[in-house]
Amino acid sequence: MVDEAELRYLRRCVELATQALETGDEPFGSVLVSAAGDVLAEDHNRVAGGDHTRHPEFELARWSAANLTPAQRAAATVYTSGEHCPMCAAAHGWVGLGRIVYASSSQQLASWLAELGVPPPPVRTLPIRQIVPDAVVDGPVPELAERIRDLHRRFHDRGAG
Repeated sequence: MVDEAELRYLRRCVELATQALETGDEPFGSVLVSAAGDVLAEDHNRVAGGDHTRHPEFELARWSAANLTPAQRAAATVYTSGEHCPMCAAAHGWVGLGRIVYASSSQQLASWLAELGVPPPPVRTLPIRQIVPDAVVDGPVPELAERIRDLHRRFHDRGAG
């Protein structure tokens, strides 16, 4: 369950996704938060340059492996605008990060993109727990999902992607 304090982090993810969109990238944003509630790192999608591994969740997993102890990683939470793709879920699991909270699910995204006539991605869309079975996951968050949907619509309406 996502509480009001956690909505602050998810709203920041939406801001980061908006920044990504404004720079011509796909609208995804993520924030890594310590057990004490401190923002440790944040990022947004950077795939527009052609490297489709530059997802924010993947970058935060790599950052955490380089900067946090295993115990700190396990106690941290990743807040993100969209549910992790399989690549990002695997990175999350491999570095031992803790809970994941997402505003919109991969199932929602697949549905929205199909409505927009966007071809499916080259990697199958799967729920996080199919990749990391013991992951602690919360989402989607209905009050933010429509904002995320609008960002994706704007991205694809302008002929990107």
